[in-house]
Amino acid sequence: MIIEGNDPTVEPSFTLSNRLARQLWNWVWLFLFRPSPRPMHAWRAFLLRAFGASVGTDVHVYPAVRIWAPWHLEIGNNVGIADGVTLYNMNRLRIGDYAVISQGAHLCGGSHDYNAANFQLIAEPITVENHAWICAEAFISHGVTLPAGAVVAARSVVNKTLQASWTVYAGVPARPIGKRTQHEH
Repeated sequence: MIIEGNDPTVEPSFTLSNRLARQLWNWVWLFLFRPSPRPMHAWRAFLLRAFGASVGTDVHVYPAVRIWAPWHLEIGNNVGIADGVTLYNMNRLRIGDYAVISQGAHLCGGSHDYNAANFQLIAEPITVENHAWICAEAFISHGVTLPAGAVVAARSVVNKTLQASWTVYAGVPARPIGKRTQHEH
C-alpha cells in the first residue's frame, strides 16, 4: 500500500489501487454516508462493511465521522463514534466492544520518518480495547494501544501505548491522573 523509497515531492506515496479505492470510498462517503440522517446507523454500518470494514452489532457511527480506509477498520459491538471524529487509519484500526470515541477525536495511524532523506511515510496500527473512552478532541498517535477501560481526557495527546487498564489519562502527553470503576458487560 505505502510505496517505500519514493520521492514524495514528485511521486505518489500509495499504490494506484489504494488511491482508486480511497477515491471510490470518498465519493460514497460524500454522497451516501455523510448526508444520511443521524439515526441511520445500520445504513452507515452497511456502507462500511461494503468497503471491507468489520462492524459489530449496535454500532453507532455518526455521519460526520471521517474514515480514511474502511478496509482497515474493525469495530466491535456496542460502539459509539461521534460526529467530527477522524479515523486516519492507513494501517489496521481496531475498536473493541463498548468503546466510545467522542466528537472531534483524531486517531492518526500514520506519520513520516523525519530522519529519512525522502521523509518516508509510515503507518502503524492503533488498538482501542474494550470499554475505553476517547474524550472530545483527544489525539491518538500511530502504534498506540489503549488498554481496556482506559479514559483519555478531552484534548489529551497519546503518543505511546498506555499501560494501566481502567485508568484515566490526561494531558500532553497523557499521564495517569486517576482510576476508573471497572464495569464489564
